[in-house]
Amino acid sequence: MRLKICADDRIGISQEILAIFAQKKWNIKAVEIRTSVIYVHLDEDRLSLAQVDALLSAIKGYISSESIDLLPAEKRANHLQTLLSRLADPIIDIDINGRILVINQAAALLFNRNVAELTGANLQDFFVENLIALIDYKPSTVEVNLLGRSFLVDITPVVADKYLTGAVLVFKSAQALGKQVSMLQKMSAQNFSQIIGQSSLIKALKEQTIKFSELDLPVLITGETGTGKELFARALHEASKRAQGPFLAINCAALPENLLESELFGYAAGAFTGAQRGGKPGLFELAHGGTVFLDEVAEMSPYLQAKLLRFLQDFSYRRVGGTTEYQADVRIITATHQNLMQLIAIKLFREDLFYRINVLNLNLPALRERKEDIELLCDFFVKQAVLQTNKPNIKLSKEAINALINYHWPGNIRQLQNILFSAVALSAGDHISEKEIEQLLMKQIQNNNHQEFKTLEDSHQFAYQFDDWESAQSWFEKSLLSKLYPLFPTTRKLADRLKVSHNKIAMKLRKYQINQ
Repeated sequence: MRLKICADDRIGISQEILAIFAQKKWNIKAVEIRTSVIYVHLDEDRLSLAQVDALLSAIKGYISSESIDLLPAEKRANHLQTLLSRLADPIIDIDINGRILVINQAAALLFNRNVAELTGANLQDFFVENLIALIDYKPSTVEVNLLGRSFLVDITPVVADKYLTGAVLVFKSAQALGKQVSMLQKMSAQNFSQIIGQSSLIKALKEQTIKFSELDLPVLITGETGTGKELFARALHEASKRAQGPFLAINCAALPENLLESELFGYAAGAFTGAQRGGKPGLFELAHGGTVFLDEVAEMSPYLQAKLLRFLQDFSYRRVGGTTEYQADVRIITATHQNLMQLIAIKLFREDLFYRINVLNLNLPALRERKEDIELLCDFFVKQAVLQTNKPNIKLSKEAINALINYHWPGNIRQLQNILFSAVALSAGDHISEKEIEQLLMKQIQNNNHQEFKTLEDSHQFAYQFDDWESAQSWFEKSLLSKLYPLFPTTRKLADRLKVSHNKIAMKLRKYQINQ
């Protein structure tokens, strides 16, 4: 029987009430005292509320009694347990000696026990690692092994009156962490609806990608820079049976060899100076059940190429500095803008690795090969830019669209997006003219030309790049005309731009075999 007893707030009234229960030899299981309220749990099933009221009415200041379902502490415990049971992460609250005070259902499942059985048990009985010794005033993260599974444990200390009284442990599997990382990398849309285009090339490519998504085999995506290789990789993952698993991407050109190795394979505790205590899982471990996308795979060092080849043979690996053998269930998608066959010929890429990653192949077309899609892409990017810049509705003039269609786009879709975002951001009206587009393209060409020449100038081969004045002049003319002709696609327009006769332009175009 649980009671809520209301009484005046006077010294000693609680003791008087409990003394009456003691005289009757009623077993008191729990008591909670608040101002003017006493909550009591009596282990007496046959007791009636009228009997209690009759006994307590003789006490000065007694007001009333009522039967309740749960004491406040029991209610809080139920709500807390309900909250914890809804959390996907296993959570355990322990005291300073490692005794389990509270454990949620997800944590109980890890131990293959029920919550009641684990409550009060010593956590250290289940682990080889001494977790109790790791409890400190500062939060920490360690790696532990439970029943053959690896977990990262976040240890948050519990401090009361400046004394360490225990800790809250949150367990996270590599797969759960992989999904979280994947969500952080996730783009606004990852399916085929994000691939803009109605050209025959794009339609055929989408159909091929859908077919590949049904096959759990490595895919190599090739194509020039800016053609959307990662977009196709994500769409392929989302259409596959691994869609519910993580999609983790890494640019192989962005990291030095040692960092890339630890990012891919992880590292064991103490693998190197500054390593995270307890080690760290790599992308292959985090992406278990999902997909790993290796962008710019051609930039891998020979050592990492050999290690990746070994991994692809049976999908087993060891962490850097570790001895434990791990198994990964991942699909590998790679991408490069380089010609791998040429790199193989000059011994910069392993031929055996090429055949491992090139089981299925997607070759993305350059933007200049699918010009019929440019107007659709322009509409999409302009709308995006308008939203991001908080501008009123802006449209491209027909002449501006034609200028964009006629350009050769060495930077492909990424370059088109940059140009349109700049055009929208700099536009003062509600229309973007042909002149505005041409000015932006010219500025970009000039910057690129300067950078190309600066790179050439800085190289040690610059002194031997040209045989004489005439060859240097020819190099400059060819470079200039190659970039300007797509912007001014007739000899007269190009002649007007460079202020020379159209006959001279026609002659130079023939000489250098330049056409649109």
